[in-house]
Amino acid sequence: MSSTLRTVPRLALRAPATAKLSALRLPAASTPALARAYSSQQRQYQLPRTRKAGTGGILGVLAAGALAGWYFYSKQQDETPAWKKVNYQNVYKDIADLLEDENYDDGSYGPVFVRLAWHSSGTYDKKTRTGGSSGATIRHAPESEHGANAGLDVARRRLEPLKQKYRNISYGDLYTLAGVVGVQELGGPTVQWRPGRSDKLADACTPDGRLPDAAQGADHVRDIFYRMGFDDREIAALVGAHALGRCHTNRSGYDGPWNASPTAFTNFFYTELLENTWVQKKWDGPKQFVDKPTGAFMMLPADMAFKTDPRFRTYIELYARDQDTFFNDFSAAFAKLLELGVKFPEDAPTYRFKTLD
Repeated sequence: MSSTLRTVPRLALRAPATAKLSALRLPAASTPALARAYSSQQRQYQLPRTRKAGTGGILGVLAAGALAGWYFYSKQQDETPAWKKVNYQNVYKDIADLLEDENYDDGSYGPVFVRLAWHSSGTYDKKTRTGGSSGATIRHAPESEHGANAGLDVARRRLEPLKQKYRNISYGDLYTLAGVVGVQELGGPTVQWRPGRSDKLADACTPDGRLPDAAQGADHVRDIFYRMGFDDREIAALVGAHALGRCHTNRSGYDGPWNASPTAFTNFFYTELLENTWVQKKWDGPKQFVDKPTGAFMMLPADMAFKTDPRFRTYIELYARDQDTFFNDFSAAFAKLLELGVKFPEDAPTYRFKTLD
């Protein structure tokens, strides 16, 4: 858990004017033969000029048509919204290609991409209608420096080359799509996603304190998520993302992974929470819990609240025994999270990306 007419130049097309005939005066005593000769002379004089005028007119019309076609095509291109100029399947693939790195953490950027998408979106306040992923203010100080966002600069730097490659994609779309990639490519459910977020400046940053505090209990968790518009079941589904990744002492202050497979999206968070024995860790760091048998895995105080709170526990038990139900509920809740507060264009399509395997 632990927030984008000119008027067409009027082409005055005027066919060359037909040349005026010189006045020809017939003798008074004109004969029929002379009249026929005059008529023949007139036709011989006019026809060449008429053919020349017609050719010029056709060429002019063709030129005008080509110019108008070019103009309207250019005009249409200029008016196309930036988000429509992006091939999102290609972006998805390029993000997926960035995931694996044996020199980073547990070998994948997937977990930190999910966290970036989560924290970009989880600042939404339904009462004030502020925050959320549209704006991508998480890239600006002071929001980028909030304690809950420590370490997310790693994810933003990893994705920055793709923003330069796909200049028409917004940061809001890039960060949330990266979260979708992280979930799906690490074995999780398909998450529907829509483009069309806009980016904002630093003056739109949300205040500190809108993201969950890992040291708090069930009441705090509900306060945070109810503010966004989630219910208990959706909250319990979203916390299942803690199957991914680990905590770092140089970021959150906590230390360790939640389970033995931190780069696989599973329901292991729930099974470990319920089936393992958890004891408070003895160290100089913040309060956290470790599994009694090995001490290799950890739980946060806020995690333990899902085990002890009766209403939350109902869903924790459900997801522990039924991964398919967890996947379905998580997919819907995560898609909702990524769209909080976003005013999508009316024609924004919904994508359900296929994984690369």
